[in-house]
Formats: sequence, structure tokens, C-alpha cells
Amino acid sequence: MNTTTSIADVLTHGALAILAYAILGVLLLVAGFYVIDLATPGRLSKVIRTDRNPNATVLAASSVAGVGLVVAASIWSSGGALREGLLATLVFGLVGIAVQTLGMVAFDKVAGISVRELVRETTLQPAAVLLGVTHFFIGLITAVAVI
Repeated sequence: MNTTTSIADVLTHGALAILAYAILGVLLLVAGFYVIDLATPGRLSKVIRTDRNPNATVLAASSVAGVGLVVAASIWSSGGALREGLLATLVFGLVGIAVQTLGMVAFDKVAGISVRELVRETTLQPAAVLLGVTHFFIGLITAVAVI
């Protein structure tokens, strides 16, 4: 049995692993975006692109950044085990999305910051910045918990 691995095998395996993680990461980022979309009135992409709503943009960007942190931490902690790493990334990414959603609901109930009302505002609101920072740090906290 040949115990040596060629550089071509290593590169092929590495390239396929990168591709698999990238595809999963993008799918999780899109899922995170659509969860925020469900919490906002109207189509979020239209509210951002056409209406140019800064509050919706801050909330969507911070949510996607938070999910990205969780995905990156999951990949980092996989230790090179591709199947286990992909499964962990999927599970932890979904948990990160769920935690951010719970954070949004909690802010709505505890602090009285309604995402639906916030996105109806046409000028940047301090509450959007606060909620955006919260999304980012929920992602960071979840990411650190993964590592």
C-alpha cells in the first residue's frame, strides 16, 4: 500500500474542501438574510436596493456579518475533518441564525425596539445602529462558543 500522498491529491482535496465550505457558507448567509427578511415589512432586498432604507441595510448587513462569524468559527474549529466540519458548520450556522432571531425578538419585547417599525423609518435611526451592533456581537459570541 502506498502511504505517500501526491501534491495533486492534497491540492484537489483542499480545493474541494474550500468549495464545499464556500457553498455551505453562502447558503447560510442567504438563509440568515431571509430570516431577517421575514421580520421586516416588504421584500428586504427591495427595501434596501430601491427604497435605499439605511435601517434595513444596517440590520441586514449586521445579521449577515454575525452569521459569517459563526460560519468562519465553525470552519476554523473543524480541525481538517471535512464531513464533520461541514456538519458542524451547518448546525452551528443554523443555531447562529436562530440566536440572532431570538435576539431580535428579545429587543422588541424588552427594549421596545420593533424591527418592523424601525424599517419603516426612512432616515437612519439610533435603534438600528444598536440592533445592528447587537446582531454582530450575538454572532461573535456564538462564534467564540463554537471555538
